[in-house]
Amino acid sequence: MSSSARLRSLLSLPPPFISVFSLWSKHWPSFASSGCSNPRHRPPTKPERPAMLKILIPTLVMLPTTWLTPPKWLWPATLAHSFVIALASLTWFCTPTEAGWTSLNLYMATDPLSTPLLTLTCWLLPLMLLASQNHTIAEPIARQRVYIMLLITLQIFLILAFSASELIMFYVIFEATLIPTLIIITRWGNQTERLNAGIYFLFYTLAGSLPLLVALLLLQNSSGTLSLITLSFTDPLPLLSYADKLWWVSCLLAFLVKIPLYGVHLWLPKAHVEAPIAGSIILAAVLLKLGGYGIMRMIPLLAPLTKELSYPFVIFALWGVIITSSICLRQTDLKSLIAYSSVSHMGLVAGGILIQTPWGFSGALILMIAHGLTSSVLFCLANTSYERTHSRTMALARGLQTILPLIATWWFISSLANLALPPLPNLIGELIIITSLFNWSWGTLLLTGLGTLITAGYSLYIFLMTQRGPLPSHIIALDPSHTREHLLVSLHLLPLLLLILKPELVWGWTTCRYSLIKILGCDSKDRG
Repeated sequence: MSSSARLRSLLSLPPPFISVFSLWSKHWPSFASSGCSNPRHRPPTKPERPAMLKILIPTLVMLPTTWLTPPKWLWPATLAHSFVIALASLTWFCTPTEAGWTSLNLYMATDPLSTPLLTLTCWLLPLMLLASQNHTIAEPIARQRVYIMLLITLQIFLILAFSASELIMFYVIFEATLIPTLIIITRWGNQTERLNAGIYFLFYTLAGSLPLLVALLLLQNSSGTLSLITLSFTDPLPLLSYADKLWWVSCLLAFLVKIPLYGVHLWLPKAHVEAPIAGSIILAAVLLKLGGYGIMRMIPLLAPLTKELSYPFVIFALWGVIITSSICLRQTDLKSLIAYSSVSHMGLVAGGILIQTPWGFSGALILMIAHGLTSSVLFCLANTSYERTHSRTMALARGLQTILPLIATWWFISSLANLALPPLPNLIGELIIITSLFNWSWGTLLLTGLGTLITAGYSLYIFLMTQRGPLPSHIIALDPSHTREHLLVSLHLLPLLLLILKPELVWGWTTCRYSLIKILGCDSKDRG
């Protein structure tokens, strides 16, 4: 096709498709080259590495776009803009290096640990906008703009947090994510308890975070730097006294509250139940992962003490898997059940990270990504039911399969993903963590096995209670399902299914060398 014909065909497309087309054509060589043969045989051209600003600046531009767009184009424009950013974020997967760090500048960098979480963050903004349209459309236009602005601000903070290469910057952004989340919960929550939930959320997180600030300042004083790239090359700290043990706990406490570990988890069910749908999505899919990401960054600095001091935390995490799974079997509130399910899965993630093995780290990252998509889609489906029946009580909104059969199909697939059906990434992550825990101590097999069994039980319980059985007599007429809702669920489940084909994208830096060799297509004789 000639250049003039290509230009004419491009001009016939609406503006959002022009943006997507130009983005894809720009980065297609990097997608195509990721499966090529030995890199030594390529021409010596400099590969294009998408910098952080290629994602961050378009996200910042969305803020004035939200306020300047005419009302009737507000949701389509922000949705198209965020989808372009989400597609652009996929190019982060195309820049593997031997050292692991890419897109370096003075303050930000990405590596195989942060890249999957950054892409998940960018992928979820258009999904939050899709999910929120129905319940915010009746509000004044200024309030809709504020709502979208808060979601965009939260994405900016999360991109900065996951890409921060300096620990104090990470701490400041980690705390800054509280502000938009708190406003979303307390202003757009459904019930009067939302203020109480916001107070729980704020004080649990702040109480855990203040010791972390003191611990980071002490680390800066003793090592002279807080750069993650530099700290990995410094000598281990001599941690011998009781004060050093308190320092160890202070470094991890904020992240254990954020995950959350069983015992400091009470803020999460309250926040989830009272939050609007976008708040539930971002809480379950990304904000909990900040805790796991923070532990994985800090653990290498605490190596000498972790072997002994991690025992009570691993026990709490695994015991929490069983207790919170058992609580799920007794829940009547649908959102509360999914929230406790998140505590159960993240307990397994915390156990996998704290034993500090390569398999544990890889399994934890895989499970974090898989759980982020699965719990998010469950909250979206719970929201579709709530918007029609105006009740979260499962006994009052059951038997919906006869009225909404396609929504019931989505419920069935999502429930199977939650109980870790093979060959989904949920199963891969759980199996790797359970195997590494068994290698660490054979007694953990009893706890993890029982937790997996109860997880399967309550996942099927969700499906049976919401979709099967007779339709309650008070349900007379319901709105049919909309294309927007099916698109929303499909965009959650599609990445989950595609990760079956290429799970090494979310293995993390513990398998960076192997992942690099697989992506670049090097033979064993070329490894050098």
